[in-house]
Amino acid sequence: MNEKLLREITPLTQSDCFTVCSRVKSEFHFPLHYHEEFELNFIANGKGGRRVIGGHMELIDDIELVLVGPNLQHGWFTHKCKSKNIEEITIQFHRDLLEDSFLQRNQMSFIRTMFQQSLRGILFSKETAERIKPRIVELSQKSGFESVLELLSILHALSTSQNMRVLSDISFQPADSISYNSRRIDSVMAHLNKNFERDISLLEVSRLVAMSEVAFSRFFKTRTGKTFVDTLNEIRLGHASRLLIDTTQSISEIAYRCGFNNMSNFNRIFKKKKQCTPKEFREEYSSSGIRTFV
Repeated sequence: MNEKLLREITPLTQSDCFTVCSRVKSEFHFPLHYHEEFELNFIANGKGGRRVIGGHMELIDDIELVLVGPNLQHGWFTHKCKSKNIEEITIQFHRDLLEDSFLQRNQMSFIRTMFQQSLRGILFSKETAERIKPRIVELSQKSGFESVLELLSILHALSTSQNMRVLSDISFQPADSISYNSRRIDSVMAHLNKNFERDISLLEVSRLVAMSEVAFSRFFKTRTGKTFVDTLNEIRLGHASRLLIDTTQSISEIAYRCGFNNMSNFNRIFKKKKQCTPKEFREEYSSSGIRTFV
């Protein structure tokens, strides 16, 4: 975690299950930060603002709903937003609101998966945000056990919704929080994260788990939803993004440190993934609109 980032002490106490904060404002003014709690953030009338989640940056639409997991750096910034009537509702809840043993039950599988993905940030579809908004607004009017039941119901509805999108690179997720429910995949991912700076062949990792290259490729894609090459590039890009954010090293030095031996290839893959060049990413992340506290 970047030591310059602000660690927010949220208003949520150990005696409460969750807290809801609703506000209307003319600009986004809170700096890039992180905290121990989960955060569900609804924003309306914020079109043109910029969302930063881990190593992800994107302009926001007129309505959005994002779930941010514990200790993931995030922030919303005014950027090009012209609205003076930005509506924001933030729900924060403890990371142990639902115990791990409870989350392992079959009926909790969708919420369990959503919580896992939220460690990289989740953007829900505009349709989902519009559908859930009335329930989020009404949540602050409920109290006691009824409010907890409603929050759990909202989380379940979100976990089963369509077209949610994971936002940040996998490197912004704590390594010990990642599990693919497969010892082979976990072993491969640990190997990639430890050795991403050097050449890693498909043959090398397939031998690591005692499989043929063809069988491993099929197995890996089935379990992760991505090819081996795409996964390795994502890991490398995530580490490159961190170095672009946290250091003043040159872009070429960062590229080679992260396993890219060809600058044009690095720039091409980076732009395809991030929709901007490494130079633009660094400039936008360090711009005056995205502040960190020392």
